[in-house]
Amino acid sequence: MQFKDVVFGLGDFFTWTFGILTQLENLPNILFSGIIFFLFLYWMREMAGHAKAGEK
Repeated sequence: MQFKDVVFGLGDFFTWTFGILTQLENLPNILFSGIIFFLFLYWMREMAGHAKAGEK
């Protein structure tokens, strides 16, 4: 197996992967935005708990 076979294989894999992303349209963006939003809420709740306890 030559190095170019590995590179072309990776290129084909990425092309296939991006083809799936185009079919999903906006769903990955909504999913990642939702995860970030819930993690932000969790972090703010933790920070409020520390502020109540008097920690810096």
